[in-house]
Amino acid sequence: MMRILALAALLFTVSAAAPVTAQTFGGSGPYCMEYYQWGGSRNIDCSYSTIAQCQATASGLSAMCLSNPNYANAQVPREPAYRRAGRGY
Repeated sequence: MMRILALAALLFTVSAAAPVTAQTFGGSGPYCMEYYQWGGSRNIDCSYSTIAQCQATASGLSAMCLSNPNYANAQVPREPAYRRAGRGY
């Protein structure tokens, strides 16, 4: 019984010591607005479909617009031509 309690205490300590971080850019849009609030907290809203829409909303606020790195339809850059070529041997 004592071993079970010790194991449970160890598991609780290990799980509590490793905090889980949330995904920062969690929205469904390609552009995000990061805005700051009173007291230094910041929020990120990734619900904008165009950069102009985001900038219009951010106008006059302590905010900035940026692209969403986790956007589902993001374009993957093509591999350069020298990398696609055959080995030649």
